[in-house]
Formats: sequence, C-alpha cells, structure tokens
Amino acid sequence: MGNDDRQSQYEEGSISLSGTVAMGTGVMIGAGIFALTGQIAELAGPLFPLAFIAGAIVTGLSAHSYVKMSNAWPSSGGIAMILNKCYGPGAITGGAALLMALSMVIAESLVARTFASYLLRPFDITSGLLIPALAVAVIVFAFLINISGNRSVGTFSIIMAVVKIGGIALFGIAALWSSGFAFSSAFEGGEDFGVIGFVASVALAILSFKGFTTITNSGAEVTDPHRNVGRAIAIAITLCVVIYLLVAFAVGSSLSIEEIIAARDYSLAQAAEPALGQIGFILTVVLAVVATASAVLASVFAVSRMLAMLTNMELIPHSHFGMPGPIQKHTLVYTVVIASVLSIFFDLSRIASLGVYFYLIMDMIIHWGVYRYRREETGANTAVLFAALIADAVVLAAFTAMKFQSDPLIVVTGFGSVIAVMAFERFYLGKWFAPLEEEHSHDQ
Repeated sequence: MGNDDRQSQYEEGSISLSGTVAMGTGVMIGAGIFALTGQIAELAGPLFPLAFIAGAIVTGLSAHSYVKMSNAWPSSGGIAMILNKCYGPGAITGGAALLMALSMVIAESLVARTFASYLLRPFDITSGLLIPALAVAVIVFAFLINISGNRSVGTFSIIMAVVKIGGIALFGIAALWSSGFAFSSAFEGGEDFGVIGFVASVALAILSFKGFTTITNSGAEVTDPHRNVGRAIAIAITLCVVIYLLVAFAVGSSLSIEEIIAARDYSLAQAAEPALGQIGFILTVVLAVVATASAVLASVFAVSRMLAMLTNMELIPHSHFGMPGPIQKHTLVYTVVIASVLSIFFDLSRIASLGVYFYLIMDMIIHWGVYRYRREETGANTAVLFAALIADAVVLAAFTAMKFQSDPLIVVTGFGSVIAVMAFERFYLGKWFAPLEEEHSHDQ
C-alpha cells in the first residue's frame, strides 16, 4: 500500500483542555461507577469505597510516567509512542500496545453491556437478545459520532460529561441526604474479605481510572499539549475520585454488600429506588445511559487512534478489506466490530478480568522502559517509577491469588493471552526491540 494510505489524519489543536478532560472522565466514570462497583464490592467487602482511594493513589503514581513522556513527546496514539521511545519498534512495543488496545476494547464491550442493562432495568429485563442488541447499537452510535470529526467528539464529550458528573453528584448527595448520612447498610455487615481481597479489588479500581490514558492517546490533538496533557490527567483523576467516593457512600447507605453484588449490573439504579423513590430510580437510569454511552464514545475514539498509530509504525499488520479512506477510519471499524462481537458472545463480567492482566502488565512495561531508557531525558522521578512498578505487581499478585481460588481458568487465560500477544508480535516483527541509538522514522 502507498504511503498516503498509511497516514492517519490528525488535527493538531482540535481538542481543548475541557474536551480532553471530558474524554478522560467519560471513559473513567462510565466504567468505574456503572460497570465495576459491584465487582469491586465483591472483592473488597465493606471497605469497597476505600478501594477507589487506593486505586487513585496507584493511578497517580502510574500517571507520572505517562505525563513525563507525553510532555516530552506529545503524540496521537501516545502509549504506542511511549513504548516506541523506550524499546524501539519491536515486539515489546507492539505487544504491550496491543495489550492496552485489547483492554480498552474489553472495557468498551463491558460498558456497552452495562448501558443495555440500565436501559432495560425499568422493564425488568435482565437477559435475552435485547441486551446484546442494544450494546451493539450504542457501539455503532459511538462509531457514527467518531467519523463525524474530532470537534464533534470533543463537543459531545463535554456536554455529556457535564450532564453526567452533575447528575451523578446530585444522585449521591440526595441518596446520602435521604439516608440521614448513615453508612450502616454496607459498611457494618457482610463478609470479611481480608487484606488480599481488598488489594485484589484495587486492580479493578485501577481499571476504573485507566481512562486517563485516553488523554495520552490524543496528545498531538490537544491544544498546547506540553502543558495540557498533564493538567487534563490530574483534573480527570481528581474529579473521578470525588465522584466515585460520593457514589460509593451513597450506594452503601442504601444497599447491603450482598445487594450491591447481586445488582452489580445496575447497582446505582437499585440504590436509587429505596433512597429516592421511583422518580429517582428513573433519573438514575437516564444518567447511567448517558454516562455509559459517553464512555463508549470516548473509548472508541482512543483505541482507534492507538491502532492507527501502531499501523503507521508498522508494528501490526493491516488490511483495507476493500474500505476506502484513511487508516484512521479503518481502525474505527475494526474497533467497533471487535467490541460488538465481544458484546454479543461473551460473559463480559468475567472477561473484564482479562483487562486487569492486559493493562497492569502493559503499565509495568512502560514504567520499566521509562526508568531504563528515558528517565534522564524526561526528568522522571526514580522513586515514583519504582513505587508504581511495585504497586502494580502487588495488586496483580493479589488479584491473581483471588481469581485462582474462584476462577482459575481466567488466570490461565489472562497470562496465556499475554504470552500469545507477545509471541505473535515477535513472529511478525522478528525482534524484541531495536537499539535506541537508531533513529526510527515513525517515532513522532
């Protein structure tokens, strides 16, 4: 294929600081509140709100590597750029970037299914063909918004972020007010899940914050990226931890741990009904639909650009399949098709565990690469890099220990999938990494 065909069309400065924050919070809030609250409570027990604080701390440590690298080399497809700057165009870069892309596609599918679960909750429909059908519909909707251009994505993300953050905050305050600010329902009962269970729950909490990588993936398109990428990440994480804690306490004031776990696909709506009545229930469903739709939109935007960057860097194979237009449009199609297939055929609450393995292993590869190869150039702090590495490793070990007891197949599948991705990239590229002394034509 010709060079023109391989070029993605990025619009420098097309996404404002507010639009960037909105995309980051769009991914985080959609996944963290609506799709993962029940799973976090299942592992952490009565301490589940604290898991969000621990997740924010680990994410803050991790963000150091991304911010330092993005400040030095802002790039669309930023994670691929970070890996390439550290390891060169080899299997480590391609494999780790693919792990990130796959974790994002899994998250899209999970959130799309959550969208369907909330939309159908007023009709007491919890299974059947309508759930995957609506999940696919919201993914296609995200595709249509994305192909209309970056400014449409940014504007739409800002509007939806304002609506859902304001609405979710009001839900939390109203639920707490109606309960008399009593936190007894969830926090004084339930099983003692232990230290390992709590640390394992932090792995899922980290997934609820990993939307900050949406910001690094759009680095070259952000206005004044050398300043605004880091600022947007800090603002997005801060906003989300406040919202998460507010909602966690609100849900815990209305439902027991057992009820939260049982209603994992629609826990906010379940909590709203006893606290706020039927009107509150309906309003919460509407909020959930808005939040999850915008989360899918922002995630599709991010992962399609990462795949486009990997294609431009010739780290993954690419075929047009007869489609016209630039690669950026093709990767949007691939993203939507894969996410739709997952939404139709798979138990996404189980597959979401794969996202933990994909994301945390990729994250550790980035921290080691920044420490080993780019620490001095970027001014990254050695202590913070090692703290992030150790935190990721401890959380992953605890998560593996818990899953090995309850679902050993997912542990085997998780590590097996990582090995398979790396082996594929090694076979395709023929090398693990390239000497950093070489100039790589696709670094920018």
